[in-house]
Amino acid sequence: MDKVKVCVVGSGIAGIAAAIRMVNKGYEVHVYESNSYPGGKLTNLKLGEYRFDAGPSLFTMPQYVEKLFELSQKKTKDYFEYDEVKVTCNYFFEDGTFLPFSANKELLFQQIEKSLLVDSLPLKKHLSKSEYIYTHTKKSFLENSLHLSKNYISRDLLKTILAMPKLNIFTTMHKANVKSLNHPKLIQIFDRYATYNGSNPYQAPGILNIIPHLEFGIGTFFPRKGMHSITTSLVELAEDLGVSFHYNSKVDEIVENGKLVAGIKVKNEFIPAPIVVCNSDVKPAYKYLLKNTKAKKRTLEQEPSSSAMIFYWGIKKQFENLDLHNIFFSAEYKNEFDTIFNQKTVCDDPTIYIHVSSKYNKNDAPLDSENWFVMVNVPSNSGQDWEITREKVKENVLSKISRLLGEDISALIEEEDYLDPIRIEQRTSSFAGALYGASSNDRMAAFFRHSNFSKVKGLYFVGGSVHPGGGIPLCLLSAEIATREIPIV
Repeated sequence: MDKVKVCVVGSGIAGIAAAIRMVNKGYEVHVYESNSYPGGKLTNLKLGEYRFDAGPSLFTMPQYVEKLFELSQKKTKDYFEYDEVKVTCNYFFEDGTFLPFSANKELLFQQIEKSLLVDSLPLKKHLSKSEYIYTHTKKSFLENSLHLSKNYISRDLLKTILAMPKLNIFTTMHKANVKSLNHPKLIQIFDRYATYNGSNPYQAPGILNIIPHLEFGIGTFFPRKGMHSITTSLVELAEDLGVSFHYNSKVDEIVENGKLVAGIKVKNEFIPAPIVVCNSDVKPAYKYLLKNTKAKKRTLEQEPSSSAMIFYWGIKKQFENLDLHNIFFSAEYKNEFDTIFNQKTVCDDPTIYIHVSSKYNKNDAPLDSENWFVMVNVPSNSGQDWEITREKVKENVLSKISRLLGEDISALIEEEDYLDPIRIEQRTSSFAGALYGASSNDRMAAFFRHSNFSKVKGLYFVGGSVHPGGGIPLCLLSAEIATREIPIV
C-alpha cells in the first residue's frame, strides 16, 4: 500500500522540522524549496576564505532541536554538537562603560555591582520574574495552539489565567523594566530583548520579559560548526529518514478542491497531496499561493516586525583581547525604535544600536582574521531608498565601531556583502523583509497571529509568521503544534 503523501512548501527550519515529524508519523514527505539551498534565514555565506552564518547568531532552547533526534530514535551527537556560551553578550556604551553579561548569574550580579555601582538585588528579582512568566505561559502560549477550543479547558491555561496579574500584560515592556530595574543601562539592555521578535519595548507588552529567562535560566549556546549546522544537521536527519528535498522548485500554487487541499503546483506540474504544510510567510502565501481562500483582515493588517541591515565583513586582523562572539554597541535608542516603527530609516542616526558577532570557530576565517556579522535594526520595507540607506548606515556603523575600539575598521575590510529588507524578502519570501512576521506591539498580538491550522482541511502553517512566533525555538514549536493533530498512519 502506498504511503500518504505530504508536501512541505519551503525548507525553513520550521518546514524541515515539520517534514521530520511527518515522516516519523509514517507519511511520504516531499519538501519543495525555491532556492538552491535549505534553511531560509538560517543559512550561511562564503566570501573568499571567510564563512558567515547569514542569519540568527543566538541559539537558545536547544531541547527543541534535540527532540527531533529523540523522536527519530537517533543520537543528537551523531549529527549535531553545541556548547554553552559562558558570556551571553558584551555591552559597550558611549561613555566607555564595558559590561560583560556572564551566563553564570552569580558572576553577572557581581559584575553589575562592580561596573554600575548598584545593588544587584533588583536584577535578581527581575530574572526571577522572567522565570515566573516563562513557567506560567510556556504550555498555554508557546507549546500549544491558541486557536483550538480544547486548549481553553486545560489546567495549563487555568495556571496562566490565575497568574495574569503578575505577567505584565497590561503594561509595556519598557515600563515594566523601569519599574523593576535600578540603573538606566540595565533598563536599556533589558529593553533590547524586544528585538528578539522584532518589536518595540515602548509598545510591546511586558509579558515579553519572558525572553531573558531563555538566556539566563536555560542558557545561550553555539553549535560547534556554526548556526548553519542546525539546518544541515536536520536536513541530514530528514534525508536519513526518507524525506525528499526538491531545490530550485518554487511552488506556484497550493491547489484547493473546495474546502479540501488537493496538492501543489510546481513548474506547472500538479502534485497531488491530501496534506500540505506551508512554511512560506503567511501574507505572501495568501496573496500568491492560495487562489480561492482569503486571509482574515486582521492577519493582513498586522504591523510587520522590524527588519535588519546586515554587513558581512572579512576583517584582516584579529582582536586578541576582545571577545567579539556577541557584542552590542549601545545607543540612545528610544529614538531609534521610534524611527523603526514609524517606517523611516536609521541612516541619519549616529547613535545606532549595533550587534557584532565574530568567529566562534577558528576555521571560519583565515589565521589572524575575523568574520564579522554586523547587524543594525531597520524598518521593514515600505518603499525606502535602501541603496542610500545602506551607505549611510555603513558610514555610521564604521564611525561608531572605529571610535569605540580605537581602530579604523574600514581599512581592515577585505571581503564584504550585505542583507537588507529587499534582499531578505527576495531570498526568504518574508513579507516586506520583516524578520519575525508580525510585531508584538500589542497585548493581543499573540492571539492575532495566524493559526497553525487553516479553514482548508489538510493545509497547515508553520514558521515565524504564524503562532507562536519568530526565532528558531518558536519556529520549531510551530512545526510541533501544526503536526500534532495529524494522525499517525
